[in-house]
Amino acid sequence: MADPLIRFCLAHLTAEQQEVLQEDLDLAVRIQDTLLPSRHLRSGGWEACYHYEPAGPVSGDYCDLIATGGGLFFVTGDVSGKGVASSLLMSHLHAIFRSLLSVGMPIGSLLERANRVFCESTLPSFYATLVCGHAHPTGEIEICNAGHCPPLLVRPGEIAPVEAAALPLGLFGTGTFAARSIRLEPGDGLVLYTDGLTEARNQAGEEYAAERLAEVLRGAHGQPPQRVTTACLADLAAFLGGAPKTDDLTLMAIQRVSAAA
Repeated sequence: MADPLIRFCLAHLTAEQQEVLQEDLDLAVRIQDTLLPSRHLRSGGWEACYHYEPAGPVSGDYCDLIATGGGLFFVTGDVSGKGVASSLLMSHLHAIFRSLLSVGMPIGSLLERANRVFCESTLPSFYATLVCGHAHPTGEIEICNAGHCPPLLVRPGEIAPVEAAALPLGLFGTGTFAARSIRLEPGDGLVLYTDGLTEARNQAGEEYAAERLAEVLRGAHGQPPQRVTTACLADLAAFLGGAPKTDDLTLMAIQRVSAAA
């Protein structure tokens, strides 16, 4: 009873039923695409670019970029599971954050409230890891990592991970989320990603890993975000050597391009 494929064999659907199912899936793809932000955004002395690639028709990754009061709000996350169910929860997270962002609360408080809403309206078996931040015109980034892959700070001669400081959303309704402040100088950058990048495996079964990503980023200081994402994706493709991608992949690059006026 838990598995609809045991009760309904797709191969035995009529041609009309299969067409209706495909139309529903195509519509889900278009709806999810409309929820994604602009691929390239400049605001308050910051520039950001991202790559979003579902493993199947729809993705459980959450990606958002919003210009706010001269600064930049950003989120990269991953809902547990894959497929349509995860994409529905991705849409739910999108609505939660978009609604709460207008209140103008600090990042830690924003995540605490989003976590409570997510817990109250989601099945207990689901959760979401994510990194949420607000880049200010002064060069300060207020950021919180809730159980997600550590973002990488790119500075001259330094690649520094931003480790998780809180549990994923959806595990406990009363969780606390501590944000930290990081200052970036013009040319410095921040790279966020989901595990569809670092856990991708080549034909030999080897994992791409965060260490290889860091090596690509070492020479990327000062490069525009679009070139950073292009370089990372090109290196991943060379590593995979034609091996199929089995997980949703999101990659976001943020750079401080100018000092505050």
